[in-house]
Amino acid sequence: MRFLKRSILTLSCSLLLLSGFAQKKEPPRITRILFVFDASNSMRSMYDGKPRMDHAKALFNRFIDSLSKFKNYEFALRMYGSVTKYPPGDCNDSKLVVPFGKNNIALIKEQVAAAKPTGITPIEHSLTQSAGDFPDNNSVNTIILITDGIEECGGDPCAAKQKLYDKGIIFKPCIIGIGLTVEQAKSFDCVGNYFSYENTNVFSDVVGVVTSQKMGKTSVQVNLLDLGNKPTETNVNMTFYDEKTGQVVYNYVHSMNFKGNPDTVLLDDFRTYTLVAHTIPPVQKTGITVNPGTHNIIALDAPQGLLQVKRDKGFYNFNEKVRCVVRKSGNMNTLNVQNINDFEKYIVGEYDIEVLTLPRTHFKKVSIQQTLLKTLIVEDAGMVKIKTKELGDGCIMLEQKEGLKWVCNLEQKTDQTFYLQPGNYRVTYRSKSLKQTMFTVEKKFTVNQGESQTIDLFTQ
Repeated sequence: MRFLKRSILTLSCSLLLLSGFAQKKEPPRITRILFVFDASNSMRSMYDGKPRMDHAKALFNRFIDSLSKFKNYEFALRMYGSVTKYPPGDCNDSKLVVPFGKNNIALIKEQVAAAKPTGITPIEHSLTQSAGDFPDNNSVNTIILITDGIEECGGDPCAAKQKLYDKGIIFKPCIIGIGLTVEQAKSFDCVGNYFSYENTNVFSDVVGVVTSQKMGKTSVQVNLLDLGNKPTETNVNMTFYDEKTGQVVYNYVHSMNFKGNPDTVLLDDFRTYTLVAHTIPPVQKTGITVNPGTHNIIALDAPQGLLQVKRDKGFYNFNEKVRCVVRKSGNMNTLNVQNINDFEKYIVGEYDIEVLTLPRTHFKKVSIQQTLLKTLIVEDAGMVKIKTKELGDGCIMLEQKEGLKWVCNLEQKTDQTFYLQPGNYRVTYRSKSLKQTMFTVEKKFTVNQGESQTIDLFTQ
């Protein structure tokens, strides 16, 4: 009874612990917002009866007061044009004034309140530097840029977008322009979401964009197509690379679901991918983008057939480890090394097969056809044991019409075994203790498939 009570108590504790683990949730993801504030000289210009700087500060305060009410939000402040007076200004005048952290909102507001229009407008440099302001790329990282001007340092704001992306800043910056012309505003189209200060909804629009940004994933189905353009191929490893960085993002084994359709996977919806299906040889597709909010289908031509190389009558000795080198027909690059008697899939096409028998067996322009098994027959080997009294040098040669073909060298052993293809052979041997060439011993022998024999080599 005591044992039963202890068991029940132990089980109850275990269930409570498991329940606690099951209810444990991952901590919510942090959202980090970097304000990039324009403190250049042009902010002195008047707009709607006040300096543009006053409008920028008022808008900034509305943003940070509103966004700081959300949980798990962190803020930082970068300013440009705030140090070196214009003219001439300094195109490197961009500084992280307040880094990301908790309880820094008062300091950020204080720095903005003290800002005075001073220098020049290095937008590309500022955005590029902003990429290093974020502690990591595991958070929802975004930028709010408040400016009244366009690039003045010969930079390309569009190039900054790629640099931000390479650093893991995946969401488009929100650019708020004060007093910009339509043409000036267009220069930001390639950078991010542009909002005009003149729009009475600018505040709510930007807050809506920022708060709705998530690290989204989108459903994708990969169709590995046969020659009839049907998605029948499966059980192939496939790798998704980030096309910009070359980084491996996802690595899956393709499968069919219970309905017999290619299974669904989830991909980040902000990347451009290169997909490699690790067939033999591999096939790939580049420039893949996925559309959020819809089920995406990626099609890849991957028709395959089977190849097997096996012995003629099955007199296969497992001590004989024979492999087959598979290459595309006419190409010396090795695609695969396949064990004899095994089955392997290959993309439909022509291949050259080199079977590592002694001597080598070659098959040229072997046609692999969709869903079919191509079987290549190799004659059974014969087993030849070669014995000597001493270690020595020599080789085995195959007799051909055009002469003798070297097959392999003898090993430094007194008792050795070779598996040779049927044919007429010669073996030469000279003991290491006998230095003169005339002491070479030569013996002829014939190998028949599935038979074994012993050859004794002694000095003459």
